[in-house]
Amino acid sequence: MTGAPSVLIVEDNAPMRALIRSLVEGVSSAVHECADGETAVELYGRLHPDWVLMDVKMGGMDGIAATQAIRRSDPEARIIIVTECLEDEYARAASAVGASGFVGKENLLALPGLLAGRSDQGDAP
Repeated sequence: MTGAPSVLIVEDNAPMRALIRSLVEGVSSAVHECADGETAVELYGRLHPDWVLMDVKMGGMDGIAATQAIRRSDPEARIIIVTECLEDEYARAASAVGASGFVGKENLLALPGLLAGRSDQGDAP
């Protein structure tokens, strides 16, 4: 990847989605959004963004299942789980389906650094 990355934000809460967008659009070449896992899988297949910022708890297909579906279609997909669910079970589930990272919603300021390739950002599972 050269230049600024493209990003897909998957978040069912519109104000939270807008907040995440405001934090990452300065380090992104394009930002796409959706509110559920099914749409995320469809958009990923069409847009192939460099990064996906994926919520866990959403109606319909949750973020873990959507991450698994995206990684099944593209093993190189880079997906950061962005959630308020910081329990170990969610971190283990995210890791098991191939998530690239795990960021708590109280640590959203880490997202620009992660997208820019600074690995010292984010939360440990």
